[in-house]
Amino acid sequence: MATRLIRGARLAALALAALVLLFALAGGIGSSIPRNAEWREPADGVTIMVETNGVHTALVLPLVTPQADWRRVFPVQHVAAAGLPYTHLSISWGEREVFLNTPTWWDLRPGTVARIVGLGGDGLLHVAHYVRPTPSSRLREIVLRPDEYARLVHAISRSLPAAGAGHYPGYGRQDVFYDAPGHYTLRNTCNQWTSDMLAAAGVRTGWWTPFAGGVMKWVAAPENVDRRVTYAGS
Repeated sequence: MATRLIRGARLAALALAALVLLFALAGGIGSSIPRNAEWREPADGVTIMVETNGVHTALVLPLVTPQADWRRVFPVQHVAAAGLPYTHLSISWGEREVFLNTPTWWDLRPGTVARIVGLGGDGLLHVAHYVRPTPSSRLREIVLRPDEYARLVHAISRSLPAAGAGHYPGYGRQDVFYDAPGHYTLRNTCNQWTSDMLAAAGVRTGWWTPFAGGVMKWVAAPENVDRRVTYAGS
C-alpha cells in the first residue's frame, strides 16, 4: 500500500512538472509571436514606461497630458504621501487576493494558486504615484504618437474603477488599490493586461504574455543606466 502511494505521488509530481513546463513553453512561444509587427517607435511624442519587478508588469504614464488627466481618476488624496510633486502614475491590473494579501511572493498560499488555476479570480487595479521616474533595465521607455497614446488611454479606461468604487491601502505610502472589472485567469494574467493595453495602442508586442519577460522583451532597455529603479521623492 505504501509503495502504491509513493508511486502515485511521484506520478502526480511528474504530471504537475510536465504541466508547468508546457505552460512555460506555451508562454514563451505565444509571447514571441508579434502583434502590430509593423509598428515603429516615433522620434517624438508621449513618453511612457513599462515597469517590471521580474514577475509583474505595469504601465507608467505621465500624470497630465492633453489626452488624459489621471488626477481626476486617481486622486492623490487616496495615498498616504499626498503632498509630493508627483509627475507619473504606475497602473497595473491583477488578481484581487494576490494583490491585497501577498505583499511578497513568500506570502502566496497554495490554496490561492489552486483557486486561480481552477476558477480564476476578481480583478483589481494597483496604482502607484511617482516623482520623475528614472529609466532603467526594469523601467523602460516607449515613445507613442499622440493618437496612439489616446488609444492607450481609451483601452485602460475599460479597466478603470466605477464611480464610488472602493479603494484600499497599498504596500507603501505612495500606492493604492482599486476595485476594477475583469476576471483573472491563467490565460488572462496581469502581464497579458499590460501587453493588451500596448497592443490596443498599436505598439508591437507579443500575442500571449503570461510572464513579465514576455512583455519586457519587446521593450528596449536603456543603455548605460543604473540597473536599480529609483524614484525621486519616494
